[in-house]
Amino acid sequence: MRRGWSLLGSAVFLLLAPGTVAGLVPWWISGWEMRPQFFPGAPLAGALLLGLGLAVLLECFARFALVGLGTPAPVMPTRGLVVTGLYRHVRNPMYLAVTAIVVGQALILGDARLLVYAAGLWLLFHLFVLAYEEPTLRHSFPEDYEAFFGNVPRWLPRLRPWRSEKDA
Repeated sequence: MRRGWSLLGSAVFLLLAPGTVAGLVPWWISGWEMRPQFFPGAPLAGALLLGLGLAVLLECFARFALVGLGTPAPVMPTRGLVVTGLYRHVRNPMYLAVTAIVVGQALILGDARLLVYAAGLWLLFHLFVLAYEEPTLRHSFPEDYEAFFGNVPRWLPRLRPWRSEKDA
């Protein structure tokens, strides 16, 4: 039963948080109105970023529900630290995915305001990670998080996936 609640909670949180930040707010800013391209091929590059960001976001939300038996929402956290899948490459793939979705929209639409929004969004994500997420995870999962923190970068993905001692 826990898995079902985790899936439902993750789906609701996906619609509320990333849906607002990467969907509703960009629409408010741009009206999704096409402007001149930034450079030839920008819409294609944007579509690739948007698609990749969406795939990463959905994979991470599913991983939190199915592996962590919780959600990314602080009100229904996972039972354990999620360090599988894309989390073996980078500690914050969801934030990178949301930022990529917004940058993708900016490139598709040719709207510089969305690039400014994406930069501000990433800065807010960074500050949130430093001020809340990392201290909370360090407190909640002290040993696991220290190993994860020491081996997996915060923002720039490592090419080879990290394997914890528990994987050996």
